Amino acid sequence: MTDETKLPLSKDLLHRAIETAFEASKKAYVPYSHFPVGACVITCDDTLIPGANIENSSYGLSNCAERTAMFSAVMQGYLKDRIKALVVVAPTEEITPPCGACRQIMLDLLTLNTPVICTNHKAIKIFTVSELMPFAFSDESMK
Repeated sequence: MTDETKLPLSKDLLHRAIETAFEASKKAYVPYSHFPVGACVITCDDTLIPGANIENSSYGLSNCAERTAMFSAVMQGYLKDRIKALVVVAPTEEITPPCGACRQIMLDLLTLNTPVICTNHKAIKIFTVSELMPFAFSDESMK
């Protein structure tokens, strides 16, 4: 999915979500990588839920922006069908898609068709969760 016109949201809402993710990236705690990432969950009622990456000196205890935003959405009662899209903003030359850990979490917290909108403020690339996770291990794999 790369066509913005196929998104389940208006251009204005998309712009606001990108700006929310960008503003969240300014609050990232990144003393080790110096790589601030912002994210924003767009809910079914157009609520924008931001997240930023938060690092720890024990790298495995760090949390990505996407997971921060998704976990916050769950805490506010939004899950799967109540989420329209996830936006990710990274300060890179090329579009940076979510890491594997974030993709795995997306399988439980979003639908396979949820758009994941990645941007660097120069370009936008839109994936679905299923495009990011072909041959995924999910709850269906345990049946």
